[in-house]
Amino acid sequence: MEISVVIPVYRAELIMDELIARLTKALDAITPLYEIILVEDGGPDKSWDKIVFHAAKHSQIKGILLSRNFGQHHAITAGLDASKGNWVVVMDCDLQDQPEEIVKLYTKAKEGFDIVFARRAQRQDGFFKRMSSAVFYGVFAYLSGIPQDNSIANFGVYSRKVIDVINSMREPMRAFAPMARWVGFNRTAIDVAHAERFAGESSYNWTKLINLALDFAMAYSDKPLKLTVKLGIGISILSVLYTLYNIILYNLGSITITGYTSLIVSIWFLSGLIIFTLGIIGLYIGKMFEGIKNRPLYIIDKTT
Repeated sequence: MEISVVIPVYRAELIMDELIARLTKALDAITPLYEIILVEDGGPDKSWDKIVFHAAKHSQIKGILLSRNFGQHHAITAGLDASKGNWVVVMDCDLQDQPEEIVKLYTKAKEGFDIVFARRAQRQDGFFKRMSSAVFYGVFAYLSGIPQDNSIANFGVYSRKVIDVINSMREPMRAFAPMARWVGFNRTAIDVAHAERFAGESSYNWTKLINLALDFAMAYSDKPLKLTVKLGIGISILSVLYTLYNIILYNLGSITITGYTSLIVSIWFLSGLIIFTLGIIGLYIGKMFEGIKNRPLYIIDKTT
């Protein structure tokens, strides 16, 4: 097997026919030794029926139906585990990642690169999608300490040794693109044409993106804990300065009555800080709890 294409599928019933037609045409131009792995992530539509239909017609198409919605990156993991190709292409199902660009990515990889990321030089998303993506990558980069490029997502070509290393990483909090960056190896990025979504709407919104950024940051960094420590140190310094300031005012006779307002403000502020700190620690403990349960990353219901 030369090339495996792994695609997580969610609410793509209206896209599948066009996606498979363009994929098979693009891959036939490279090699007959390919497979297309479509992982249906427990969507509410009839995407699985479409996958079964096309898998019956094309021996290169393999379908995996998860028992419920596990999330995009867990679905990618299921596809990577099933892949056999020397090279693995990971892409989305909405046809914004255009199958025709696989030829360009594969050709670049054959020059000696283990990873070739697809850089969306001119994104065809709407204003909301571009802004939410920028916020997501900005929050993730700041909290994780890992530089991020919001023009690069999952789409790319990855060598078998890269995929084998990523498959060995079984932590429950999955993020394919950051994991691909973390493993290292010889990598590059090239510009590709980006298209508008073929049909339907993205399932991501502001809330999901911010939560995803926080989850990824906690999975790959302890920076939120360090920020909490710095915040505590900063407040301690300000408290000392404020105390000295009040002592000076008292000695100068400017303060004659003890301040009820400052006392209440201090109590509420410090209580909020304590709760905030405990919340950060609790989130990390919660993620640790998820990890030690050692549950499967996904559950397969059916395969073609």
